[in-house]
Amino acid sequence: METPVAPEPEGQEHAVIAHFQLAGEGFGDSEQRALVYEAARAMATAAAETGVGEVDGNEFGAGKAVLYAYGPDADALFAVVGPTLRSLPFRPAHVVLRRGDHESRVDL
Repeated sequence: METPVAPEPEGQEHAVIAHFQLAGEGFGDSEQRALVYEAARAMATAAAETGVGEVDGNEFGAGKAVLYAYGPDADALFAVVGPTLRSLPFRPAHVVLRRGDHESRVDL
C-alpha cells in the first residue's frame, strides 16, 4: 500500500543531486573518494558563503558516488556548485535538479 504524499508548502527546499560513475563495482579507489570529499568541502564552502543552501553528504557504492545539496532554489544552488561538480573527472555523470514536484536532469 502506498502512502500518499502531502502537498509540500511554499518555500520548500529544492535539491541538487549529482551522480558520478567511478572505477569498478565497489566504492571507487581511495584517490577517487578523496576527490569527491574535496569537492563536497568546496561545494559546502561556496554554498554557505553565497547563502544558497548546504551540502548534506554523499554516498558511495556499486561503482558510483552521489553528492547531495539542498536549498530554497535548485537553480541558484546549481549555479554555485555546478563548476565544482563539472571539475570532477568521473564520467558518465549527471545532476538531478529537484524543484518541488518536478525534476530535471543535466548531463555533466
